[in-house]
Amino acid sequence: MTIKPLAMRDVLLDRIWGAMKDDRKIFFTSADFGSPVLDKIRADFPERFVNVGIAEQNLINVSAGLALEGYTVFAYAIAPFITMRCYEQIRVSLALLSEVRPMNVNLIGVGAGYSYVVSGPTHQCYEDLTLMRALPNFRVLSPADHVSAAALFDRCVNTSGPKYLRFDAQVLPVLYENGSPDLDTGFHVHRSGDGVCLVATGYMLHTALKVAESLSAEGHSVGVVDLFDISNFAADQLQKLLSSYAGIVTLEEGFRGRGGVDAMLFEFIARRGLAKPMLNIGVEGAYRFELGSRAELHEQVGIGPESVLRSVTTFVQSLSDSV
Repeated sequence: MTIKPLAMRDVLLDRIWGAMKDDRKIFFTSADFGSPVLDKIRADFPERFVNVGIAEQNLINVSAGLALEGYTVFAYAIAPFITMRCYEQIRVSLALLSEVRPMNVNLIGVGAGYSYVVSGPTHQCYEDLTLMRALPNFRVLSPADHVSAAALFDRCVNTSGPKYLRFDAQVLPVLYENGSPDLDTGFHVHRSGDGVCLVATGYMLHTALKVAESLSAEGHSVGVVDLFDISNFAADQLQKLLSSYAGIVTLEEGFRGRGGVDAMLFEFIARRGLAKPMLNIGVEGAYRFELGSRAELHEQVGIGPESVLRSVTTFVQSLSDSV
């Protein structure tokens, strides 16, 4: 049965709404950001819903206070605003304080990468992967479709500590038709091979799968891995997987070479002694003000399917030449 694609935020909010009926320890906070499902939460559980207004710094501090009182808190805002506008509060009230006090705060950031495409660079979000993974005690979760996004609810309520959920604002095609990935592993293998492995997160998993199809049609053996838990994946299992490939490519809808997924995997590979050639694909470190579709903007900054295919093809050729 084909699963109808849905918005990530709606499926997670629906799970939160359903759980709030039985779990009176779930509290929801919002920074003047809405959706139809959120209206149900506000209407049905007004005593456990707070809209702090356009005040993300206050959102973090209120959420931290509620968590210290024993609540499991979900805080909701646009991705660049719930990360960058209140970064000091996140650092002090969540990352630092969670070192000494048990707390469960889950930041839902909607609008990863270019998903608010027509709103320009103020509302687009390329820096959050770097910023949030830099914080100790924080878990960064980056799903690629609504099925995996909904599954993260279980991780949120059953695992203590602060977390950042990086959600796309657009409705994306379903990639997990047969059920959600293994949350304990933190990554999922979509394709296996032995040539080059494309390790992608979030929206870029869709691009990785398209590129893999093209490369496979040309006779190349390509693997594709969805790295949805950027902070707490099963390291030994990922090491074993990557060791079987000749080269590794990282794909992220964030700035390249600025401390995001590429830096994390580069450090992981070096620390684990894998000594694998790597190609890092991400947005060049500049802001752009052109308008266009997401596909058009992705090609302009080097992360669209055509651009990625050219880059990976060159990389694969270099691996063949070095043998």
